[in-house]
Amino acid sequence: MNGIQQYTKDGYERASRHFDSHDLDLSVVGRSFMVTGANDGIGRVVAMAIAKKGGTVHILCRNPDKGEETRADIIRESGNTEVHVHIVDMSETRKVWEFGDTFRKQYTALNVLIHNVGCKLQKRELNDGLEKSFATNTMAVYVLTRTLLPLLQKSRDPRVITVSSGAMLAQKLKVYDLQSEKSDFDGVLVYAQNMRQQVVLTKQWAKANPIIHFSVMHPGWVDTPAMSASMPEFHKMMEGRLRTVEQGADTVVWLALCRAASRSRSGLFFQDRKPVPVHLPLACTRSSSEDIESFMAHLEALAITIQSKKPDLLRSDSPDITNPEFV
Repeated sequence: MNGIQQYTKDGYERASRHFDSHDLDLSVVGRSFMVTGANDGIGRVVAMAIAKKGGTVHILCRNPDKGEETRADIIRESGNTEVHVHIVDMSETRKVWEFGDTFRKQYTALNVLIHNVGCKLQKRELNDGLEKSFATNTMAVYVLTRTLLPLLQKSRDPRVITVSSGAMLAQKLKVYDLQSEKSDFDGVLVYAQNMRQQVVLTKQWAKANPIIHFSVMHPGWVDTPAMSASMPEFHKMMEGRLRTVEQGADTVVWLALCRAASRSRSGLFFQDRKPVPVHLPLACTRSSSEDIESFMAHLEALAITIQSKKPDLLRSDSPDITNPEFV
């Protein structure tokens, strides 16, 4: 199936005919899962599905009231009391780092980390000296994974899953402008660039950490509050054809729980429970090894700078932060 249809409700229904109906007939009692952005949309559905299978669920939200409401709903519907709320704003990179450090010291295991939170902005905003879309969609993924790697590495069958988007297919990694400083800000294009960054990051993490299974996925076009708020015209145009939240969450749940999922090669991009290409056939979106190395070095330098609490080094007019003497 080609074209936009594959991302719609009809696309999911066609793909699901080939799913193994027994893949999710299992219990995950004793396994620990973390889901970011879990108080709404795909994250909430994923957290609920894991709880119903008996897993311990750590949900990350930025709103305490909504977080507690989500926790109560999950416990009531699943009967599983092992649901924990952590209040973290994923756009505040230093707080993400502090949370990861604290969590790693407090808990003895984490089997699966699910990066679900994401944002699409209409105008350029800064948070902690970083452009907010980049901070939320890319740096939060990098920093939280980095701080939790030791915990994941000593856990059984560890996995890291990132909810991304097919929007990245039209984007090539732009190492020269990761924070959208050198051109007019277009929220849709910035979001798509962040999604490409997630795909590149996932593949690099997989190469560097063979013990952990990394994957990134596209949920399709899903009827969520975030979709309605960030793309109202598209949401209205696609009325009746968008996927349900449950359909959008299906591959995340499968990647997190299914034994067969972790037997696939690490670092792949999934859609509807199967790996799909990360580049369109005729698109010039492949990056050189030098660009990828530069990208990873830049993320690491930013992370260290933030950890060292030197926000002035994040200004666009500051010295090159990839130079070790400045970090």
